Amino acid sequence: MSLVKFESMLKTNSIYFFDLVEFEEIIIHYLDVGKVSLAKKALQLGLEQHPASVDLKLLQVELYLIDNEVEKASKLLKRIAVISPNNDEVYIQKATIASKKGMHKEAIIALEKALTLTNDPFDIWSLLGMEHLYLDNFKSARTYFIKCLEEDLEDYAALYNIVYCFDMDEKHEESIDYLNSYVDKNPYCEVAWHQLGRQFFILKNYKEALIAFDYAVLVDESFIGGYLEKAKTLEELGNYKEAIDNYLITLELDDATAYAYVRIGQCYEKLLKLDTAISYYKKAVHEDPLLDKAWILLTNCYYIQENYAKAAHYLAKAIEIDGDNELYWRRYAEINIKLNFCEEAIVGYRNCLQLGDISLEIYVSLADVLSFLGEFKEALRCIVNANKLYKNIAELEYRLAGLYYVMNKEGFAKTHLINGLNIDFEYYTVLNQLFPSIASYQPFQKLIADYKKATE
Repeated sequence: MSLVKFESMLKTNSIYFFDLVEFEEIIIHYLDVGKVSLAKKALQLGLEQHPASVDLKLLQVELYLIDNEVEKASKLLKRIAVISPNNDEVYIQKATIASKKGMHKEAIIALEKALTLTNDPFDIWSLLGMEHLYLDNFKSARTYFIKCLEEDLEDYAALYNIVYCFDMDEKHEESIDYLNSYVDKNPYCEVAWHQLGRQFFILKNYKEALIAFDYAVLVDESFIGGYLEKAKTLEELGNYKEAIDNYLITLELDDATAYAYVRIGQCYEKLLKLDTAISYYKKAVHEDPLLDKAWILLTNCYYIQENYAKAAHYLAKAIEIDGDNELYWRRYAEINIKLNFCEEAIVGYRNCLQLGDISLEIYVSLADVLSFLGEFKEALRCIVNANKLYKNIAELEYRLAGLYYVMNKEGFAKTHLINGLNIDFEYYTVLNQLFPSIASYQPFQKLIADYKKATE
């Protein structure tokens, strides 16, 4: 009634009288609905009619803080504290100001003082929990959020924060114990069942996780998060068809998401239904063209099907989005090898090295392509660099032998050939594959034959 009266007053430019409680209710209402300008008008009129009201001045502090006018808020709060030193709201606002300044320990001290002055500690517990969270004091934060939840079993914000604190301390078993005790008190809370399932999932106890997620969606048949987590759990259990069914339920309940399409596609891929998987990956990139994961999954499917031209087309989309992903450049090189585009493959392998992928496979593959193109000096430089990182590797020693041989450095070639034979004799056949001319070089063939005879 007072709200209607106030808005009528604004429309008619009349001045009506409101008692103090009415002004407080009007201002708090406008703050709750985000109508700050109307809250300011109500406060201005309220202070004109009730200039000595501490409660209205405290609301003025709150409005200053909303406008980020921290110094004005601090000065006004000091004046209020002189008038009303035992007002718990004064200390709550002191804590808010301290928190805004990053002074969380001081905020905690103020809130603890506020606790001694109030008969309604619920909001202060919540604020204390948040301040301890800022300081990564997860145990203390959890204590206050638990108090909130004990006071109000449906304070789901507190419930999420409690689980978050357990997660940050990696105390998943304790989290499970707490959530089990909570669902005993509030068995129809889908949020709690969902969080319980998450804890079991983290511990890879997928059967128990599935039971918890089943309860979550039983309590709330429209709980999308429950179906998503249930589907992920079914994937871990290898029940891909049932996982697909649950992902499809989420698409029925809400707008389509690229995430769901990708997960469905991956399930079909695991069922070896690549064409169906491809159709869902295409839906995913239609839904979110910037989702590089979906583009690379499309690439991989076409690669498996040996459709390298299409694989290259879709990989280009992924690289356009994330050109600093070394895995994409590795696949780029592999695809171009299949297409016999050696120069492009070299670009791919070199980008891998520049981006930090210094695996042996990259060095060896790059050197082999360079050797195939007759770029023996570059190939040798590549293998020498690899040899600095990886010691006593037969595939490097044999390649060094072959490269030094084709570059007419027989002494070096012989040394590395002996190294390779000592490390892994059987692998010497790689020489015949990569450097066919070495097969007809009698001294090396005799060396290999003598080594084989000596080891028999």
